[in-house]
Amino acid sequence: MAAASTVAAASSLRQRVLTAFVLGPLVIAAVLLLPTQAFAAFLGLVALGAAWEWGTLAGLDGGSARAAFLALVALCLLLLWLFPQWRPWLVATGALWWLVQAVRLSRVREIVPRTGFRSRLLAAGLLVLAAPWAAMVDLHGIEARGPALVLFLMLLVWTADSLAYFVGRRWGRTKLAPAVSPGKTRAGVYGALAGAALWGLVFGWARSLGIGGTLLAALVCAVAVLASVVGDLYESLLKRQRGVKDSSHLLPGHGGLLDRLDSLTAAAPVFVLGLNLIGGLG
Repeated sequence: MAAASTVAAASSLRQRVLTAFVLGPLVIAAVLLLPTQAFAAFLGLVALGAAWEWGTLAGLDGGSARAAFLALVALCLLLLWLFPQWRPWLVATGALWWLVQAVRLSRVREIVPRTGFRSRLLAAGLLVLAAPWAAMVDLHGIEARGPALVLFLMLLVWTADSLAYFVGRRWGRTKLAPAVSPGKTRAGVYGALAGAALWGLVFGWARSLGIGGTLLAALVCAVAVLASVVGDLYESLLKRQRGVKDSSHLLPGHGGLLDRLDSLTAAAPVFVLGLNLIGGLG
């Protein structure tokens, strides 16, 4: 039994790596090569794919209901593109919302199954998908260095996810949130924070921020990484309430788009808001 479990885990890891090798260059190319308008459209398509999966978590039955939700998300993103002055407010709202979820998740001791349609999750889905879209589009639109900042954010989250996984498997003993996600450990979070500190130092060095500015950048990276953990836990909570393992089976070894984006959806608004507050975008 243990041998079969080990083989299954190795196969899953192999699938994860292969999928990452295929998708990684595509995403990096989109970030670095596309103009902001095209990048916004690319990111919008990704958001719509995630919105389709969100319909499962919200209990939307039937293609027409999900299509209506997709149309609503698309309209929201279009309005945010046409009225860019709304985007900073949405980013701030998204960051605050994730703070509330962090407090809420810390109190979860038991998962109560939820069936049927949950209308409040549709409103939450709009915010969860639109706020990171607005944050990353604004970040990408910064003249000259915008694409590099978006790539930095993605590398920050990817590094944190990877370190949390491997450090947690090697040294993890104490569970972080056993009711919500039994596989996550406090040691994994410490590993993720170590990665955040390293990237903060890289950011400060690249921008010549000095000691104080570099420490603030490291703090922003650390808070963004903590938010990414909250985003991951929040999606885990919704999946457990709905009784599903993955948001879909679109990406071999990874599940669905939401399973890959849950960390980034929370980290992006927090990261952009934090850099704005410390003047790291100036």
